[in-house]
Amino acid sequence: MNLENVLKRPLITEKTSTATDNYNRYGFEVELKSNKNHIKAAVEALYDVKVLSVKTNITPGKVKRAGKSVKKTSKIKKAFVTLAEGQKIEFFKGV
Repeated sequence: MNLENVLKRPLITEKTSTATDNYNRYGFEVELKSNKNHIKAAVEALYDVKVLSVKTNITPGKVKRAGKSVKKTSKIKKAFVTLAEGQKIEFFKGV
């Protein structure tokens, strides 16, 4: 698996912002087929930081109704990465 394709986007929510401030933990939406080793290598290579741990979860898709038809959204894999003391990732530089 190519390291550039492992991370899809960072998770910028109120809950992940609180985790970043308190525990130095960042959230990412990742590829479904990626494992913890792929995620750790991708974060360390792309952001030049030291990763201590990676926790993942797969959020199942939701059933949505649109009139008479019923559709299901796709499932999402999230990764929560804890960085070493003193390390941080800047998502928005100069904002």
